[in-house]
Amino acid sequence: MSALENLLSQPGDQAVWTLAPQRCEITFRCRSFWGLLPVRGRFTAVRGDGQVAGGTAFGRVDIDAGSLTTGNAKRDEHLRSEDFFAVERFPTISVVVTAVEPAPEGAQVRAALTVRDVTHPLPLTATVTVLDDEALQIEARGTIDRTHWDVSGNLLGMVRRPTELVARTVFVKTG
Repeated sequence: MSALENLLSQPGDQAVWTLAPQRCEITFRCRSFWGLLPVRGRFTAVRGDGQVAGGTAFGRVDIDAGSLTTGNAKRDEHLRSEDFFAVERFPTISVVVTAVEPAPEGAQVRAALTVRDVTHPLPLTATVTVLDDEALQIEARGTIDRTHWDVSGNLLGMVRRPTELVARTVFVKTG
């Protein structure tokens, strides 16, 4: 039985889990310069929580859009601008998870992603691991077309539309 199946099969076991931000990494990767240059970014400020109840898991992760870093200050400034994330008007990126279900290779996460006040489904595959300290580590992956969330900023077709998202999150049981 997988860690997720074990967690979800505890009859009557309800739990609240809080995100441990210092143990998390939220990243994205896309290609620029007409697909020749990989660009990797990371959000350094996150918060969230989740619950396990009634045989399912659900929760929310909020990301400070202004905490974006790619290792290039000029690029970071441009990504925070109106061309991309518009962080002054839209300071928070949210992922709301409505269900986490066992799948043949880990877990399937049903979620919605909100960027720039635009919300669309965010299909993710994930692995769930119980760590030595009994915290839950969830690593989720998905690929999106960033333009569906009005994240454009594509000068002369330089930035490819597909964007890979990876979230390595750790949740600690709090209730």
